[in-house]
Amino acid sequence: MKLAEALRDPVVLDLRGVVDKVAFMDRCARALALPRWFGRNWDALADCLTDLPGPVALVVTGWQAYATARPSDWETAQDVFATAAETSTTGLTVLLALGTPQGTALGGSDEEGPASLG
Repeated sequence: MKLAEALRDPVVLDLRGVVDKVAFMDRCARALALPRWFGRNWDALADCLTDLPGPVALVVTGWQAYATARPSDWETAQDVFATAAETSTTGLTVLLALGTPQGTALGGSDEEGPASLG
C-alpha cells in the first residue's frame, strides 16, 4: 500500500545533463528538498534518503549520460538508493526510468522548484 500511495505524487530526480558528482548531488538536493546541511557526499545522501518523510516514490529519469560518464559513481548511487530503500522506515521506493524522457508527464526539470514531501 505504501508504494501505491507514494506513486500518486512521485518525486522526480531528472538527471538530464548531469555528468559529474557535484551536479548529481545538486540535483538530489533540489529534487528532494534536502536540508541546507546536506553534505553533498554519498554518506550524507544515504542519511537524508533514510530520513525522508514517507512514503516516497523517487523516479530517476535521464540518468544514462551520468552512468556513462561516471560509471563508478553511478554504481555507488545505485547502492545508496538500494540501501536507503531497504532500510527506510517510512517507505522509500526508487524507480529508474528507462529510455529517453519524453515530454513532462512525470515533471522534473532544472527550472522547477523542489517537490513537496510533506
